[in-house]
Amino acid sequence: MRWRNLTIDGAEQVPLPGYSEPATVRHFEAPEALDTRFWEVRAKSALNRVPARSRMPFRWTINPYRGCSHACTFCLEPSTPVLMADGHERPIADLDPGDEIVGTIRRGAYRRFTTTRVRDHWWTEKAAYRVVLADGTELIASGDHRFLSERGWKFVVGKMSGRRRRPHLTVGNKLMGIGALPLPARHNLDYKRGYLCGMVRGDGNLGSYSYERPGRAHGNVYRFRLALTDFEALARTQLFLLELGVQTDRFAFSAANERHRAAEAIRTQRRVDIERIEQFVSWPRDPSDEWRLGFLAGIFDAEGSRSGGVLRIANTDAAILGWTQRSLTHFGFDAVQEPPNATGCSTVRLRGGMVAQQRFVHFVDSAITRKRLLDGRAIKTAARLGVVSIEPVGVRTLVDISTGTGDFIASGVVSHNCFARPTHTYLGFDAGRDFDNEIVVKVNLPEVLRSELARPSWGREHVAMGTNTDPYQWVESRYRLMPPILEALRDARTPCSILTKSPLLTRDLELLRTFAAAGVDVSAAFSVPTLEEKAWRASEPHTPHPRKRLEAVGELNRAGIPTGILVAPLMPGINDDPRQVERILAIAGEMGAVSVGGICLHLRGDVRGVFMDWLRSYRPDLVDEYERLYARGAYAPKEVRDRLARLVRSGRQTRDWGARRMRGVAVRRAPTGPTARAAALDSQERLF
Repeated sequence: MRWRNLTIDGAEQVPLPGYSEPATVRHFEAPEALDTRFWEVRAKSALNRVPARSRMPFRWTINPYRGCSHACTFCLEPSTPVLMADGHERPIADLDPGDEIVGTIRRGAYRRFTTTRVRDHWWTEKAAYRVVLADGTELIASGDHRFLSERGWKFVVGKMSGRRRRPHLTVGNKLMGIGALPLPARHNLDYKRGYLCGMVRGDGNLGSYSYERPGRAHGNVYRFRLALTDFEALARTQLFLLELGVQTDRFAFSAANERHRAAEAIRTQRRVDIERIEQFVSWPRDPSDEWRLGFLAGIFDAEGSRSGGVLRIANTDAAILGWTQRSLTHFGFDAVQEPPNATGCSTVRLRGGMVAQQRFVHFVDSAITRKRLLDGRAIKTAARLGVVSIEPVGVRTLVDISTGTGDFIASGVVSHNCFARPTHTYLGFDAGRDFDNEIVVKVNLPEVLRSELARPSWGREHVAMGTNTDPYQWVESRYRLMPPILEALRDARTPCSILTKSPLLTRDLELLRTFAAAGVDVSAAFSVPTLEEKAWRASEPHTPHPRKRLEAVGELNRAGIPTGILVAPLMPGINDDPRQVERILAIAGEMGAVSVGGICLHLRGDVRGVFMDWLRSYRPDLVDEYERLYARGAYAPKEVRDRLARLVRSGRQTRDWGARRMRGVAVRRAPTGPTARAAALDSQERLF
């Protein structure tokens, strides 16, 4: 067997969680392996299928050496609106890790909306496509991005046969979601007057009266009070009144009990305030669109409900009901007034299902979050989301995110994204020293892989290598698992990508070149976080020199293997000097790199402690600064991340990358999928 030529100083049989047979634990007599144990196991499978519910952008992985996993890519235009958990929208470029947004989850026969969180956020640059829908929505996304259609998840572009065969969008496909939402109303003076009219008339107590009071010149009394259990609407009302010159006092109105929520109220008893409020709530002779929008938002917050899949606004006042229905009709909504019940209360009901309801609450910009939520609602709508056209728009700067559910709502349609989680602790190891010194080796993986690829059911889908630990870490020079793995993939006409920090990949250059002759796509990416000697030796003591990696980029590109770089992780105060990054980009450009990316250091989970221990020994002067930067979680403040992202983008934009790409060499187009992002995150946690 391949590993019998290794010199060892002993071996033992030890059980390893997740494997039925004991692992052979070896200690190699090599300078780079004196403190490392290699757990040789016999894998039952080689191709790891990524579950449909997973956040990964690829369906298959191969991991000859087991370590920890990381998030991967997804891309949309920075201005793409994302539906937040509170029912509002925000451009994807402005999202931050931890933000609550709307995702989906399958329950029973339907996929349903649910609240999820943004886990990661970064910038990238890729070839993009414009997808136009029947309702006029335009989506700018990378070709490898996936949207949920009536026939399942589909890539933006693909082929019906051959190397790029995969489910992809075609004209006539219908996407799933609620459709693009209109811009929310502007809170100008007319909107505020309309909101106050709807809120005060719907739920307020406003009036003046007179009675005899001994010792007083008159008995006139002026009162305004508004009590609500929804504090968002109460706060908005109080703010609008204050902006219009009316100051109110806020107080506790009633305590919570088993049947009712706590209520708070605002009030004023000043004559001038009451007279001013009466002016605000008077019916206008010629209402503007902004007044109508404000009125609909106010009356919905005051008297509206959204339950059982129905949106209604109830009242006994014929004037309020009339203004409500006429305003809805004015904006093109289908509204009907229902007959009054036994108490004389009537309702205006909005027709059109979930799509009309979400358009309404977003358009009028109502204040109460619970009435805007989609949680639990099934994704089955009549929105006009058929694909009208798909066209390339060139290379664009795009934004990538990952979420807890693996998807989110972008421009009103369900979009896929990617995520993975650390796995080294699953084997009973920790994420610190064990991550570097306890390596699991699947010694029989090439044989198992060839058997699996020979199955008639294998669909020759893209396989990503290096999404866990580096497949070309130093011990690969001893085990030599990758050559037979690559041969099996090539012979089975299976496209693949390789993520690594090691020039050892060039050992298999001639083998990689045979992929082109076989008509099979293959690509690579190298992580190069710094060229500064001290920083490299301190942070990556067991990795090949960064210059050697860049030389490998050039060697692979000259051989026709599309290869890019990642400046990752970028660490404030350590490797974020613009001159350092400029040097990396300059050399990468000379080497013909087909892509470049970068990401700010994030300290998630156990990696945080590992990194901080390293920082205390390497740069104790930066410890306080890092504790401040990462005080609120795994990510540096947005302004720091934006600065580092601009650092890479500005350097990249000063060069004509395309003009330098392997002139005179016939090159297959590099896949635009998860390689770059997965490599960036993978390289970061492997660093520690």
